[in-house]
Amino acid sequence: MKSFGIRGLMSLCGALHFLLSVPCAYAQRELEAVVVTATRQAMKASDVLSDVTTISSEEIRNTGAVSLAELLGRQPGIEFTQNGGSGASASIFIRGSNSDHVLLLVDGVRVGSATLGSATWEFIPLELIDHIEIVRGPVSSLYGSDAIGGVVQIFTKRGEGPARLFFEVGLGSQNTSVATTGISGGQEGWRYSFMVSDKKSDSINATTPIKRGVANSSYYADLDGYQTSSSSGGLSYSPVNGQEYGFNYLYSEGFSRFDILFGALDRNYTQNQTISSFNLYSRHGLSNIWSTTVRVGQSLDDSRNLSNEALSSSYKTIQTHYQIQNDIRLPLGVALLAFESFKQRIDSSDNFKLKDRDIDSVMFGWSGSFGLHRLQSSLRQDRNSQFGSYSSGMLGYGYQLSSYWRSSVSYGTSFKTPTFNQLYFSDIWGSVGNPNLKPENSVNREASVRYESDAQNSSVTYYQNDVSNLIQWEIIDPITEAVSPRNVSSAKLTGWTFAHKSNIGKYGIYGSLDLQDPKDELLNRTLANRSKEILKLGLSRNFGALTLASELMSTGKRFEYNDYPTPNLALYELGGYTLVNLRLNYTGSKEWSIFARANNIFDKKYVLVEGYATPGSSLFAGVRYTPK
Repeated sequence: MKSFGIRGLMSLCGALHFLLSVPCAYAQRELEAVVVTATRQAMKASDVLSDVTTISSEEIRNTGAVSLAELLGRQPGIEFTQNGGSGASASIFIRGSNSDHVLLLVDGVRVGSATLGSATWEFIPLELIDHIEIVRGPVSSLYGSDAIGGVVQIFTKRGEGPARLFFEVGLGSQNTSVATTGISGGQEGWRYSFMVSDKKSDSINATTPIKRGVANSSYYADLDGYQTSSSSGGLSYSPVNGQEYGFNYLYSEGFSRFDILFGALDRNYTQNQTISSFNLYSRHGLSNIWSTTVRVGQSLDDSRNLSNEALSSSYKTIQTHYQIQNDIRLPLGVALLAFESFKQRIDSSDNFKLKDRDIDSVMFGWSGSFGLHRLQSSLRQDRNSQFGSYSSGMLGYGYQLSSYWRSSVSYGTSFKTPTFNQLYFSDIWGSVGNPNLKPENSVNREASVRYESDAQNSSVTYYQNDVSNLIQWEIIDPITEAVSPRNVSSAKLTGWTFAHKSNIGKYGIYGSLDLQDPKDELLNRTLANRSKEILKLGLSRNFGALTLASELMSTGKRFEYNDYPTPNLALYELGGYTLVNLRLNYTGSKEWSIFARANNIFDKKYVLVEGYATPGSSLFAGVRYTPK
């Protein structure tokens, strides 16, 4: 995909102007979506100043996506890479930031690996997710370390109304199969939900025979399949209005096969993974202006690598979270006062110098509006037992230009502490951590203009995120490809995000264009595995009970680097690519529906990570029963 010139930008602006100008003066807004992640308080989406996307339960089901990473990769401002086919290790990048700059929450609980510093996206069961909220941009002032690029929060299902039993089954290419069933409901103050899912696939060979023009030492001619079994559930009781007690959980375990560098004659390598999240909470409305939420949560990310069914390495992260949050309605706006105590503990086959750390935090937030003006602010102080105290803050201002148009500007700071791997990791190939690493810091500025109505939602956002002490893994030995992390002096993440979604008659239109420049300022080069241009388009047509849709995803070139012995000694260009997908949804009755999805219909050959294979054309179809 070629870079956009002046003429291309003029055409884009003209198209955007046309889309924004479609008449809708008489459209009545439906009940607005309520989001929580952007402020830690329930707010109408139109009142939030952050760059937020909500993926509803219906959207998740209708996309036909097989994995969470695949679904997230279709959203504005997000790229993803995968070391092979479905089930292989995946990474998410938001606005050009590093993959470990994205914080994952499940029902408010942090989930991820404290050794890798990122979530194990490939083992999060998409089938058990009710809805997702994505906040792009730094939000450490609300969530502390790791949220330099943004936050993805997953919400599991909550029951309501009469008991409903539902199920879904699907089959696809590479012997892929998915089966999900559950029950949910609620009455007389009680709400409950329980779901189970099983997914498996032969997948594809994760590696390619050739890597960077020479034989790939990791290549082995086999299929690297995967399987996961998952469940989620929740139970709550509300004796009176404003008071609630409950818990929810998510559990997933499974395995994926992979090929490894310089393996012995035995190539039967497997990653066994267990991920869980448990959340116990109570909410109390102390008065009509004050409510308090107490939450205790714990998550587990347990990875075990096996060679010929014998354990070769293991990395377990346990994160325990205690929180008290007070929401106070003031004469002008709503305030937040919260306290958190957070403990990270690891159990690893590696002999790490340090295996746990504690973080105690206090935060204050305020959101309010007067007339056509909106204000949002937050301030957080974290005390880290390993790195000391860090402060982060955010200040945003919005102005309602008209009934449908609004603008906003914001300024925010964030930070990220080094992971245990970055500090202490070592392996037999010579890769080593760096105990002298400093935490990363960022300063973000952004401005946006949004158009919102019942028929359309469009936005233009500009951002500049300056990251100091950015941590990058660099090759220190070209033979073994051993790596070690270092603090890059600075990185500048700048870009524009154009996003649009509308329903015009029987047509649905959505799309986004990201023009970004994530740059390592010390070496004056684009950060690895990130593109400067990303285009995503979708068009759907409703024919009564039948809905047909097409998707186009196009990305520009990316680079990988070999920095041994000097920076920029060699770079490897990963070419841009364009993929076209088709999907179908047929609703035979109020309860029954049939869905199908064809990915990469032109069988495009492309590369996400050098040396790793990507799927060709594939098909997935199934049937769903959902009582109304």
